[in-house]
Amino acid sequence: QVQMVESGGGSVQAGGSLRLACATSGTTYRRHCMGWFRTVPGKELEGVAAIDLGDRTRYAESVKGRFTLSYDNAENTLYLQMNSLQPEDSAMYYCAARSCLDYSLTWNNPHAYPFWGQGTQVTVSS
Repeated sequence: QVQMVESGGGSVQAGGSLRLACATSGTTYRRHCMGWFRTVPGKELEGVAAIDLGDRTRYAESVKGRFTLSYDNAENTLYLQMNSLQPEDSAMYYCAARSCLDYSLTWNNPHAYPFWGQGTQVTVSS
């Protein structure tokens, strides 16, 4: 079973950048497809980006061109580079993992992911 710990959240002004990290452990080799989700109080989880074992990535339309997802195999860490941040990007961000063999749900459906980190807060001020 994979465990994830997020870090890198914080407060930044609009137009700034942050890099979120999701350190994974509990598996001897990379075997999960992974993603980042975000949520604010009163709203459902929103899929932000996802990556598969071939490092193919997908992004929500709202973050395309601004966010970049990558996985460092040496560090067993998933990174989300977030540039040109806007106040609407403020949210709690969660790292999640799922079996890459299960395509019954789309990449941005949180129900597809059985494993979750504890979250890291991102706050963007105008």
